Amino acid sequence: MQEVLNIDNLKTAREKAGLTKAQAARKLKLSNIGYCRYEYGERNPNIQILEAIAGCFNTSVEYLLGKTKDMSPDSVTVKKDESPELFDLIQVVKNSDPDRIKRLTAYYTMMTEGKERT
Repeated sequence: MQEVLNIDNLKTAREKAGLTKAQAARKLKLSNIGYCRYEYGERNPNIQILEAIAGCFNTSVEYLLGKTKDMSPDSVTVKKDESPELFDLIQVVKNSDPDRIKRLTAYYTMMTEGKERT
């Protein structure tokens, strides 16, 4: 049995992403009518479309299905051709030992706390 999309969460996620229905459809490479059918509850997307929507709206499939109230994503995709520096940084960190990851996280926290004060 296919799980049912929570249309209220879909709309909330789209709006939080700052997208109109037409913009969401374009970003997802869907027709306007095709996207609207999901948001109006007329169609239920397959898992591949759900994952694409979650990525586009920076949320999780679980949120879109109404399984959680937490809108935060459970994964992030970084494409090398779109952000090569970030891609390389993630590759380095991903292959680092836990102690180095803790130090990098502490350094990042220190950097971002300083920016919030200014």
